[in-house]
Parts: sequence; C-alpha cells; structure tokens
Amino acid sequence: MESSICPVPSEVVVIPAAIASTQGHLNFWGVIFVAALGTWAGSALTYWFALIVGRPLILKYGKYIFMPPGELARAEVFMERYEKGAIFFSRLLPVVRHLISIPAGLIRMNFWAFSLYTFVGSFLWCWVLAWYGQRMGLNNPHMLDNPEEFIRTAKAESLEITILSFVIAVLYFVMLRVTDPSRKKKKEEVASNTDSSL
Repeated sequence: MESSICPVPSEVVVIPAAIASTQGHLNFWGVIFVAALGTWAGSALTYWFALIVGRPLILKYGKYIFMPPGELARAEVFMERYEKGAIFFSRLLPVVRHLISIPAGLIRMNFWAFSLYTFVGSFLWCWVLAWYGQRMGLNNPHMLDNPEEFIRTAKAESLEITILSFVIAVLYFVMLRVTDPSRKKKKEEVASNTDSSL
C-alpha cells in the first residue's frame, strides 16, 4: 500500500522488520527485497488505475488524493520531460513517491521502464530504512518489546532520514534546473538577440 492511492508509510513496516532481522526472525536482504517488491506492486496498481481511468476522473477527484488540477498538469509536464529520472528519484522523496505513478500512467510511460526504475529506486530507499532499523536493533535488541522506547528512538532516527531526503530533493532539483532544456533555449535566444543587435 506504500505507493498506492491509499499510502501507508514504508517507515512503519521496514524499520521494525529490519529490527526483527537483527534478532534472527527475518532476513535483512529479504526485508529490503520484499519491501521494494511491495512498493512496485502498489505503484503498478496506481499506474494502471491512472492509465485506465484517465484524466477526466482524476481531474474531478484528484484533489482528494493531493493531486488538484494545477498540480496534475505540472506533474505531467515534469514526467514528460524527465520520465525515467523522475520515477527513480521520486522513490527517494517523501509524499512525491506516493503520487508519481499517477502522471506516469496518464502520459502512458513504458510500463517496463516504469517498473524497472520504480523497483531500483524503491530498493535503494528501503535499504536506507532497513539500515536505520538494523542499527536501532543492534543498539537495543529488545526495542520491539518496548513500544515507548521504539517510538522515542524512531523519532530521533527519523530526523536523519528527513535530512537525507531533503538533501536528495535539493540535489535532484538542482540537477533538473541545470539540465532544463528550456533554460538552454532561453540562453540561445538571448545570445541570438545580442548578436543581431550588434
């Protein structure tokens, strides 16, 4: 459900599962793989929902899933321009990763490319969460037996995850700005106008 229309944060599942892996109840890499597979399944469901239902219904009801018409239009332009990179990096960003499958379906992005970049990006994100969970579990092996301790530690750890997500977001948007084709076109137009005026 993490990347479906009714999102459940992956942090709620992956971190406790990774803690359980330190106690020998689960396999660490198995947790990451299954979490990434689950993210892909929810994303694929949302992709096909958007592709089949189409724009009219999403325009009408999108505001209820944080996708009002203005945001939807911007998301579609963004997807058409950056497709694969947008899918990959969106899996590392809070909120965005829950919704990016909708514009991907609307623009009819190649499903196999969508699936590949979704899975790889999700695998990376789930690995980060599992690494934090493993660290928490090794520092306090009985954390899952004490909900108050788990919540307190998770809140402290979530600050680092939030900062990491923010840094990734900033780097990604800087990259988009630098590689924006319209920016290059504007520079060429300015240079052309300067030459003609001389």
